[in-house]
Amino acid sequence: MQFVSTRGQSPAVGLSAAIAAGLAPDGGLYVPQVLPAPRELQTGATLADTAADLLAPFFAGDALEAALPSICREAFDFPAPLRPLGGGDHVLELFHGPTAAFKDIGARFLAGTLSRLQAGQDRDLTIVVATSGDTGAAVAAAFHRQPGVRVVVLYPDGRVSPRQAHQLGCFGDNIQALRVAGAFDDCQAMVKQALADRELQAQVPLSSANSISLGRLLPQMSYYAHAALTHHAETRRRLNLVVPTGNLGNAMAAVLARALGVPIGQIVLATNANVVLPAYFSGGDYQPQASVATVANAMDVGAPSNFERLRWLYHGDDAELRAAFRAFAVDDVTIRATIAAAYASSGELFCPHTATAVKVLQDLRARGAKGDWAVVATAHPAKFEAVVEPLIGEPVAVPPALDALLQRPAHAEPLAADYAALREVLAPM
Repeated sequence: MQFVSTRGQSPAVGLSAAIAAGLAPDGGLYVPQVLPAPRELQTGATLADTAADLLAPFFAGDALEAALPSICREAFDFPAPLRPLGGGDHVLELFHGPTAAFKDIGARFLAGTLSRLQAGQDRDLTIVVATSGDTGAAVAAAFHRQPGVRVVVLYPDGRVSPRQAHQLGCFGDNIQALRVAGAFDDCQAMVKQALADRELQAQVPLSSANSISLGRLLPQMSYYAHAALTHHAETRRRLNLVVPTGNLGNAMAAVLARALGVPIGQIVLATNANVVLPAYFSGGDYQPQASVATVANAMDVGAPSNFERLRWLYHGDDAELRAAFRAFAVDDVTIRATIAAAYASSGELFCPHTATAVKVLQDLRARGAKGDWAVVATAHPAKFEAVVEPLIGEPVAVPPALDALLQRPAHAEPLAADYAALREVLAPM
């Protein structure tokens, strides 16, 4: 299969080349030249086997094709359960990986692909990644001490939770954490500028591990496929989704899975006070804006990169795109109230990001929404103890893998929100 840029100004490339590059030369995002035809996927398979079957057409004819099953087994070695909440509502728990966030799944898959592509290369690969909270730690954990790979993580100083910040700086070795004096959008813009810097690329091979990378995006389809197939086999009903979203990568994976024939029904987007997507889907122009800091910080994005891919999928037809989705914003006061009420009424404990989806689903039900729905739980609430614990009045138990990271010393270097400063870090001495 060949992959092209969303901006149409770069030549088609194979999957390995698209993953290695991260971003297309024209600044666009790589997408399949043609979407694979819908295919029958086996029910009752493991998550890893579902992933390998779903992704097989994308890997067909590529150097990584034979390695796909083993890459999936390495990446998908922890559960992603669809847990019933009652009344046709469910929660899809994606936080059972080593850094307690859904980003572990895509990051570990990407590490599996790049480690194989990097084997035998005479120059190290530098992966530069912007994070609004969870991506950086997942990427750091996936690539920690991997030979031939250096990881540089940029995060907005003071705009991630304390435990997220600790995770980002606790790895050392081949992982370098940079706390940027700016917002996530500044970090993301700097990363994109580095990936488009041909002079720098000639000196230092660069790649990305953000959701702009196909190696991150494609495997994220797998947990949606596995959950929806399992649910459909048991009930003969499609599973509708409410997806918390910032950079739109997780939601885009669900959209692609549905386009490939997975039995997914409606996909509704939940955001925090960053309202670019709700404003667009309500009929306004797509207007990126400066991000707003919220308690659901991993979604503090004012210019969601994957909107380019979503528009590509709908051939740039705004009317058709708006007709296909709904998006709703939830403010901080309501996020906190949702966390507190869920715990008080049923003992359910949600992180701030998951709580945005919970609130949106509650509102949908109040307006008469029928069918079976799942909210996507993107992170463990223990990563946001400063927000969650005062609301529930007691400590949140910390998963063992997360606790082990929190026991390590952490360090991050300050960086101005300026590309020249990042270039000095990336360029060889």
